[in-house]
Order: sequence, then C-alpha cells, then structure tokens
Amino acid sequence: MTVDREAVVARHRVVVRGILGQSPLAVGNGEFAFTLDVTGLQSLPGRYPLPDRYGQGTGTLLGTMAQWGWHSVPPRPEQAHGLASVTRPYDTAHGRVDYVDLGGSLSATEQSGLTASEEWLRGNPHRLDLGRIGLWTADADGPPDPAELSGVHQDLDLATGIVTSRFRWRGRRFTVRTAAHPDRDAVGIEVTARDGPPVGFTLAFPYGSQAWGNAADWSRPEAHRTTLLRDDGSAGRDGSGPDPGSGSGSGVTDGPGPGPGWRVERVLDATRYAVRVTGPGLDARRTGPHHVTVRGGPAGCSAVVEFVRDGAPGPDASAARHEGAADGTGQLFAASAAGWASFWASGAAVDLSGSTDGRAPELERRIVLSQYLTRVHCAGSTPPAETGLTANSWRGKFHLEMHWWHAAHFAAWGRPGLLERGLAWYETILPAARATARGQRLPGARWPKQTGPDGEETPSDIGPFLLWQQPHPIHLAELLRRARPDDPGVVERWAPLVLDTAAFMAALPEHTTRGFELAPPLVPAQESYAADRRGMRNPTFELAYWAWALRVADDWRARAGLPRDGRWRRIAARLVRPRVRDGVYAAVDVPPYTLRTDHPSMLGALGVVPRTPLVDPATMERTLLSVLADWDWDSAWGWDFPMAAMTATRLGRADLAPGVLLLDRPKNHYLPNGHNRQDDSLPLYLPGNGGLLAAVALMAGGWEGGPGTAPGAARGGVPGGAPGFGRGWTVRHEGFVPLP
Repeated sequence: MTVDREAVVARHRVVVRGILGQSPLAVGNGEFAFTLDVTGLQSLPGRYPLPDRYGQGTGTLLGTMAQWGWHSVPPRPEQAHGLASVTRPYDTAHGRVDYVDLGGSLSATEQSGLTASEEWLRGNPHRLDLGRIGLWTADADGPPDPAELSGVHQDLDLATGIVTSRFRWRGRRFTVRTAAHPDRDAVGIEVTARDGPPVGFTLAFPYGSQAWGNAADWSRPEAHRTTLLRDDGSAGRDGSGPDPGSGSGSGVTDGPGPGPGWRVERVLDATRYAVRVTGPGLDARRTGPHHVTVRGGPAGCSAVVEFVRDGAPGPDASAARHEGAADGTGQLFAASAAGWASFWASGAAVDLSGSTDGRAPELERRIVLSQYLTRVHCAGSTPPAETGLTANSWRGKFHLEMHWWHAAHFAAWGRPGLLERGLAWYETILPAARATARGQRLPGARWPKQTGPDGEETPSDIGPFLLWQQPHPIHLAELLRRARPDDPGVVERWAPLVLDTAAFMAALPEHTTRGFELAPPLVPAQESYAADRRGMRNPTFELAYWAWALRVADDWRARAGLPRDGRWRRIAARLVRPRVRDGVYAAVDVPPYTLRTDHPSMLGALGVVPRTPLVDPATMERTLLSVLADWDWDSAWGWDFPMAAMTATRLGRADLAPGVLLLDRPKNHYLPNGHNRQDDSLPLYLPGNGGLLAAVALMAGGWEGGPGTAPGAARGGVPGGAPGFGRGWTVRHEGFVPLP
C-alpha cells in the first residue's frame, strides 16, 4: 500500500490569520534560513520577541542566519587568556587531569562569579544575525505599525517551501511571496501592491551579540562597517545626508542612478561577508550608517537577496555555492518548489488518516512539520544549535549531546545524505578531539559538548564532564551504514571517526573489583547531578550506550579489514551492571541514585540504545511504569517524551508509546508552525522535533530483528507492521530503514 505523500503534506500546510508572536514561519535549506513575520519579511521584530535571559537584552525570533555566519568580539586584555586559564585539576582513574571548568555559577535567569575569560569564552564565537529585511513604502516614515495591518492571511505551502502573505496596510492590498533557494544562501522576495506610491524593502545590519539568545546588537554602530556598491564595483547612492566617510566608516558615496544589481559589503572585526541584491528596476540607497533602502515600482518589486561568505569563521563552503548571483525570483521560486518536491518524494512517509484514535491528526501534523523544520534547520554542514538558524540559544553554539536528537532520524527516514553533511564536521575537529584525549592521558578522541565551528570546548561546570555525546559518532555512522548497506565507501569514509571515538571509550573506564566502571569526574545525561561530578559513577544510560557502541565499533574494525580488538568486547562485557533499587533502574550508581526531575535518562538504556546484555527488559519495563507514574514531567525536556516512547516500543508496549509521545505537558507543546516550545527563553527546541521523528521511525519502521521490519506498508496492530502503535491506529508507511 503506497502512501499518498502529496495528500499527507497538503493536509498540514500552515495558515496564519494574525500575528502569532511565538510562532513565526521560516524558509531555508539546512545551510541558510530566513525567519519571517506576517508581512512575509522581518518588518515587525518587536512582535516576535525572544525574552531576556541573564539580563542581556531582549531579542527577536526574526533571524537571518547561515551555517558560516559567525562572529567574535575582540577580547580585552583581561579576557585573552584562552582555555588554559579556565581549567581546574580533577583526580581520575588515569591520574590528575585538568578539565575545562567554570568557577562562577549559572541559573536559568542569571550568571554570577564568572571571570573575564570565562565570560568571553562563553560568549564567543557567536552566530551572527546577517541582516534584517523589512517592508518599505515611499509614503511611510518607517515599518508598518501592527495596528495598521488588517486582513492578514499567510500560507506556508510545505510542498514548495513558498510563503504567501496577504494583508492590508495604509489602505492598500499587499501580497508578498517569500522562499529560500535550495542550494544557495538566498531568499527570494516578491512584493505586489495595489494603487499607491513605490514599494520595496529595507536592509538593516547589526553587530554581533554575545548575549544568550539574541543574535543582534544594535547598540554599537561604530564597531562595524557597511558599504553599498553597484555589482560592477562602483559606489552606491547615499540618501542619508551625513558625510558617508564619517562615524560608522560606511564608505558610501553618491553614485549613478538605478542599476540591475547591488552589493552590500560588511566588515565586523574578522568577519566579512557580502549581500547581493538583484532584480529588475531596483534602486538602492544608504539611509543610515547600517541601513539600505531598496526601492521598486508602485506596483511592487521583485528581488533576490543573497548572503555571501567572505572570510567568516566556520566550515568551508563549496565555491559553487557562492559563485555569481542567484537566479531571479521566478527561477528561485521554481528551484524551491523542485527542491521540496524532491525532499517529500524521497525517504520515508507516514499516513495516519485511517486511525480512529483522536490524537492521530495532531501526531501526523507534528510528523510532517518536524520534517520540514529539521530540513530547514538541522541538515547543514555543522551540527545545529538547539534553536537552529532562528535564534542564539547558548550563543548559537552546538550541543553535541543533542546532535543525535537533531539528525539521527535523517538516516532512519531514508535520507542519509542529510545526516552525512553534519557528521562530516567531526572530521574537521578530529585533531582537537585527539588533543583533548591526550590531555586527559588517554588515546583516541574525546568530543566536546558545547562548541562552535572550531571545536573548542566552552567553560562550564557541566559540559566538559558529560559522556553521552561520546558514542554518538559511532551511532550516527552505523545509521549511515545501515541506510547504505551496499556502499563500501561508507565504512572507508567513517571508520577513522568510529575507531578514534572507540579508542577513547575503551580507555576511559576504571577497572575495579566490580568490573569496568564509568568513574568520576562525570556528569550524566540527567544533569541534575552536576554538583556531584567529583564522585559520580556509572549512570545507567551511559553504561548501556558504552557497551553497545564498543561492540559496534569492533564490528567496524572487521568491516574495515582490521583485526578485531578483543579488549573492546571484554570491556563491553565486563562493564558493571546498572544499579537496581526497589526493582527499577536507578539513574546513577551512587546517592542520591535517582532524582525524579529533568531527564529520565535511564530509559535511554533500552530505547535510544538497542538491547544489550547489560539491561534486563523486565526491569526496564518496571522502570518505565515507575517513571510514567510519578516523574516530574513539567521539568522534562522535549526529547524526553520521544525517548520514553522508544523505550515503550522496544519493550512491546504499543499501548503506551503513542500516549507518552503525545503527553500533554508544557515542554511537549508544538506550536502552529510546528516548533516544540519549551519556555520563554527556548521558544523553539529542535531536539524535540528530531526526537519525535526518531521515535516515529522506531514505532513505525521497527528495528533490526524486531517486529517492525516486514517490507511494505503496514497497519497498526498487525504483527510486523508498526510495533509502536496499538489499537485505534492505522499506520500506512513506507521507506523506513530499520534502526539497530
């Protein structure tokens, strides 16, 4: 039974009929994203606020970001000391070792006691908001007043990636179409207006922000430079009046009349990039130190705005990505439609329309929109921030323990190329990861937790002590291999990454009379125990993950033509068993054993991690029931619900899996735009979206040797069909790659 993919996608196109300040739409391609308001542009940033955190200033969700768009504020002398200034000694099973640490304290609302170096290292590098594009008309003094807008109707056509925004402003009817190019860092804008003076758009450029969440600093115009030029290199027009050579150093002079294309050159310390504006009949003028107004005709304007990297820190982009100007809007919209058609036709698909369970439409909506959002935000050449290319959670830095939640689903859904993009970034920081391992007197590579494109760890009393990001490259590489079983190049390409990762993992455990132990200092996935990192031992999830990943890595040795490493398997077999208390798995092996807040991470030991001899299914089932009975789910996070659903599925509890996946709790809320909101400071949380897709892949597509691996489409409740769905669910699906 084939899934009607077009019908499934069409059911969930997003329609907006007013300003939804928490739920803006976005267009993008994995490398670049443009988040927009009801005008189809970024005209109303104040109505889409990103609330303050740490007292560093309110931002906006209306960002323009690219994977290469990073900036660092030059450090003051007292800040320029590097990671060596923020290390502290810890006793380990391998001797006394210096760890990157944090001397001050952090909470959800404040940070205190940080040294100057710690503050700078936490704030830099940060992802940069590349520019804001707002609607303009010749008869208005500024952007629209939200009170002046009426008749709002905005539509995101998921099948084409095109947003159409209709509204009335100042008595005129406007239609704005917006889309991102599938292969370039470019947004297409088409503004159509009725009966009135010329219309167009403004470009505004901020400095980089070291604040949490907020990617733009508008308070330092003197710290950066904006230059407007014709695409032929001649100077642009200055419509602002002041001497263009003064103040900001904008470098703009009066020039000739309208031309076919314009180039805005940006310099922010060591970061350089350009913005190309092309379109018929456009005129561009500088209207402020960092503002450019692009003017079309009275009936509207059509333009392609492309952001071009030039010496910015970040992963190398292909030369082809930035050669020449992007096509005109007609070609760009056609390319967007073709790119999204290819995406939806590829990989797996799920249709829940035949279900009698009343929750099916909402789950199907979350599934479809999560595919769109993770394609826009999580399919790039670096791991994403938890807020993707919309806002700067943790200054836009990557959290590598979250990378599995962001991207593992791509392979399970039969789209391995989208996972491979981000996994390739690990190769670029492999030397740094090896250096970290050597500094801890161990072989192989130890991966950072919170980092930017350079792979440098961020000072923290949690991140450098986490372990569960370590097996992720092995798991992700194994998912790629399973998605491409007939491609020997997969093993050839990724074996060095797998084997270096495993070499560190095999050397880390402490050999005691009990067996091999994960010994201090460490912080488990359930970060509630961070204060006890000097005495923490044997978290349940990490023990199981270690045992599974070492066995998989040894299999990779054989596939790569190398002799097996018997020690890796011996360590996996002799890891201590997770602690059991009152018949259920504890979170950790030492007091307080289990705090019933934050992540119920012990569930991941059989769910995220396939079955291992280390974990008893009956004990895990009792653990799952205990967690469902009295866990503080309001303190859980967006990926905890998919994690529990995966555990229920592997345990054969299809009666529980959909319910926990859809549990009605604040951090399991999915907005009209599909984003998984957590709270004011995390109004979107992509690990929740990616985790939901990973859970559905397991619940529908099954796992190797499990009940869900029969070929073809299936109906819920039929053995071999969709093992995570029980009565009331009819699940038509195709294209899944069974998980391990």
